[in-house]
Amino acid sequence: MEQEQQPKLTGKEQWQVFKRLLTYLKPHKKALAGALFLLALTVAGDVLGPLIIKTFIDRHLATGHFPRTGVIGLAAAYAGIVVISVFVSYFQLLKFQEVALNVIRELRIDVFSKVHHLGMRYFDRTPAGSTVSRVTNDTEAIKEMFVGVLTGFVQSAFLVTGVYIAMFLLNWRLALIVLLLLPVMIWIVAAYRKYSSVFYQDLRERLSQLNAKLSESLQGMGMIQAFRQEERLQEEFEAINKEHYRAGRRNIRLDSLMLHPAIDLIYAGAIILLLSYFGITSFGTAVEAGTIYAFVTYIDRFFEPVNQVMRRLSLFQQAIVAASRVFTVLDDSETVPRQGGKRAEITEGKIEFRNVSFSYDGRTDVLKNITFTAEPGETIALVGHTGSGKSSIINLLMRFYEFERGEIKIDGQSVRDFEAAEFRNKTGLVLQDPFLFYGTIESNIRLHNKEMTDSEVRAAAEFVQADPFIRSLPHGYDQKVTERGATFSSGQRQLIAFARTIAADPRILVLDEATANIDTETEIAIQSSLERMRKGRTTIAIAHRLSTIQDADQILVLHHGEIVERGTHQELLATGGLYHKMNLLQNHVAEQA
Repeated sequence: MEQEQQPKLTGKEQWQVFKRLLTYLKPHKKALAGALFLLALTVAGDVLGPLIIKTFIDRHLATGHFPRTGVIGLAAAYAGIVVISVFVSYFQLLKFQEVALNVIRELRIDVFSKVHHLGMRYFDRTPAGSTVSRVTNDTEAIKEMFVGVLTGFVQSAFLVTGVYIAMFLLNWRLALIVLLLLPVMIWIVAAYRKYSSVFYQDLRERLSQLNAKLSESLQGMGMIQAFRQEERLQEEFEAINKEHYRAGRRNIRLDSLMLHPAIDLIYAGAIILLLSYFGITSFGTAVEAGTIYAFVTYIDRFFEPVNQVMRRLSLFQQAIVAASRVFTVLDDSETVPRQGGKRAEITEGKIEFRNVSFSYDGRTDVLKNITFTAEPGETIALVGHTGSGKSSIINLLMRFYEFERGEIKIDGQSVRDFEAAEFRNKTGLVLQDPFLFYGTIESNIRLHNKEMTDSEVRAAAEFVQADPFIRSLPHGYDQKVTERGATFSSGQRQLIAFARTIAADPRILVLDEATANIDTETEIAIQSSLERMRKGRTTIAIAHRLSTIQDADQILVLHHGEIVERGTHQELLATGGLYHKMNLLQNHVAEQA
């Protein structure tokens, strides 16, 4: 569950979020201007319609005089306005929604792209399900605002303005009386925004927690079933879902009180004022029935957009809260450590660590004054107990985390100086649990590198001895790969990962316990391939099984973040230190097995 709690949004912060959302409309100014023009035409039709009917009532219906030319002219004008309004309304809605969908498409691309540039520290503290919620649920809420809410707000503003102008022209005194109701409506809107922003933010956070718990359950389904944790997970999910339900009920209660009922009450008061005014006026002067009809119609059309705004205000509040969560991701400063722009090239692959210390939390060092040199073509093995700092060295070398103390150099240049493309192209990484993308085996080896030929893909597979098992599959290299390669064995996934790395022909090879999930028979089969992979490449290898790194040029033994021993396999055995004890323990376990 996501631990971070987003601070409550003040009115000023909500306004800033809204203004930032509007900046996404700038590239679509022409289309937006055209939509606004069409909207103005539809509003003009809504305002002119009651005036035509008023004229018909006062000039013809009240007097009983129905000249053909006048009546037909009014009927034709009214029918023409209705027909034109229908077509114009269709095109203006279409135009507004096209703009809105384009805005959301661009926003989603921005968020998705940002997620791929976030540093590992962000993913360390934020559950995957929470991030998915930002990219999907929150952007969907923003889409509803652009598609339905903003267009409705603009249309309502145009209509209220046009209706009020028409009322003012008919009777300015009564129009001023209606205007007195405006502060009451503004107070209702302000009160609703004040409370709904808090409630909707709570609702969004609960939804994010639901997604995080669901994502965790799906990813760990095997372990859940193996350890019979279904009931526990169900209880945890039910608890979060219950909180989400309570947050939803608070929103519903607020909406039920302050949206339609409150505005209907004011509307009823306006009708009472209107009829009372005309009733009192009729004692002294004649009141035209057409004017009464026009005013009643305008009052209805005055409150109709207000009601629409209030109904959509809930969606607006959801969108503002959702947008603030999305912008939190976009503004996150924990990006991937920046690479330099000196166009330095990795040619030899010499690696140097000089007094490197590192802490994940800023308090406890997991690496302390790490210093070593890997000459071009050498293999450096990192061994040690769990938590000794082996993976942290790999994380810093691969630029997954930024280091503040010490220096890491490749070919005499700081790792910060290399462009990202140069660094990634010349560095190959194979993890203990390799990640396979949805697609085919061929696409996973190629990684969509269009310059790589089919023969190069197959040559890479043959190099690591993955070709025989791939060809034995029903569709060979076109065999479908499901999510994370779940239908393949651990060894098969690892062989594909080896082929993927070799296909890129890196100068530096990083093996993070790359043979840990491979059975002994498969491991023996690929040892010769690993030797060929390492030949001519600088290799940094983490290994738990010491038998796999006996031929390493240098073995670094880590303990509590420090290098406590270094040397070749034979040299370290001769010292009788920690490495010697680890070797004895593994041999004893192997003999018992």
